[in-house]
Amino acid sequence: MTVTQDLSFVTLITNASVLVQLVMALLLAVSVMSWTYIFRKMFAIRSARLQTEEFERAFWSGGNLSALYQDATSNRRKAGHTGALERIFEAGMDEFNKVKASLGNKANNDSAALLDGARRAMRAAYQREMDRLESHLAFLASVGSVSPYVGLFGTVWGIMNAFRGLANVQQATLAAVAPGIAEALIATAIGLFAAIPAVVAYNRFSHDVDRLAIRFESFIEEFSNILQRQAR
Repeated sequence: MTVTQDLSFVTLITNASVLVQLVMALLLAVSVMSWTYIFRKMFAIRSARLQTEEFERAFWSGGNLSALYQDATSNRRKAGHTGALERIFEAGMDEFNKVKASLGNKANNDSAALLDGARRAMRAAYQREMDRLESHLAFLASVGSVSPYVGLFGTVWGIMNAFRGLANVQQATLAAVAPGIAEALIATAIGLFAAIPAVVAYNRFSHDVDRLAIRFESFIEEFSNILQRQAR
């Protein structure tokens, strides 16, 4: 019974060396940040996917492009009501209308300028949306790759201190070395606790972002073909 109390997690953590405690505290803080970004990114990607599907249904339903543009412009004034694909469409349509107005009667003879301007605007909007979707993914990747090594560093340091403590003991027994090794191994456990969810979330979110990127790029190409026909 006494051994169980001595080897409880709280006791092991409080009796660990200062460096090992700092490693544990760092890993716990990183884990909390990681879970925060995981939930935020999960809701953000889910919202982006639903908004993309909603806009695609509206766009391919055969509605008027000017009406869709007006809806996108009005939705942009309402925070959180525009999706990534809708903003890409708005950027392309806005540039198309501006170039067309500046060319005036020459618009029919300069369809390449109309299309090129719209494509550049959509590509710029696409990059902004991808940067937004990919934010904090690098942090999750870093947590997944570095946390086990940080935990291992704490474990190695703790075990080294445990064996150094045996030098002052005349008779080395398992009971004497077990607490030191156990408290050191907690650092590795916390490192894995921080790393595993981060790796799983990073792989999942990267896959979802890549799928959204393909849908965005496909839309840019298809919408460019529509603008090209309108520019003639």
